[in-house]
Amino acid sequence: MNQWVSDEELMAQVRNGASERLGVLFDRYQTPLFNFYLRLTGNRLLSEDLVQEVFLRILKYRQSYNAEQGFKPWIYRIARNARSDHFRKQQPQTEWTPEMSPPVVPIDSAQKQQEAALLHRALMQLPEEKREVLILSRLQEMKHEEIAGLLGCEVGTVKVRVHRALQELKQAYHQMQAANPAHPGRAGQIPPHGGGP
Repeated sequence: MNQWVSDEELMAQVRNGASERLGVLFDRYQTPLFNFYLRLTGNRLLSEDLVQEVFLRILKYRQSYNAEQGFKPWIYRIARNARSDHFRKQQPQTEWTPEMSPPVVPIDSAQKQQEAALLHRALMQLPEEKREVLILSRLQEMKHEEIAGLLGCEVGTVKVRVHRALQELKQAYHQMQAANPAHPGRAGQIPPHGGGP
C-alpha cells in the first residue's frame, strides 16, 4: 500500500502530526542517503550517523516542509546541511577505501571490479563540489531541475557543472589508468557507473 503513496503525501502527513509515517520515508531514503554520504566521505560510521541526523532534522523541521518544492530536493538540502554542520566542527579527511565501491559490484570478472575501484578512486580525486554534483546527478539520479533547486542556481549552470565534473573525472581516471600498467582497463574508455561493460 505504502509504495503507492508519494513522498510528498507522506511528508505532508508527517508535517500534520502522523510522525509514524516517517518510517516509510526512512525505508525509501535510508540506502540512497547512506550511499550519498559514503561516496562523499568514505566513512561508513559517519555516513550512518549522518543519515540518522537527517531524519531527526526532518522531524524537528517538519513544519518548514513545502510540498511545492518537492520532497527529494528538500531531504537532500537537509542532508547537505547536516554534513556541512558536521565538517564545520572538524576537518574532513576523505580517502578512498574499498567500502566506497557500489554496494553491488558485478562479480563476473576481476577487470570490472578493478575498473569500478579505479573509477571510485578517481571520483575521490575531484574537488568536493564536483564530486557532489556528479553523485547527485549520476548516482542519486536527481534531475537537473532538482539539483538546481538544491544548489540555488540555474539548470544550465548544473548542466555545465556536471559536464565539467565528468570531464575532470575522465581525466583523473585515465591518469590513474596510465599510472597503473598492470590495470587491464581499456585505454581511452571510462566504464559506466557500477563498472559494467
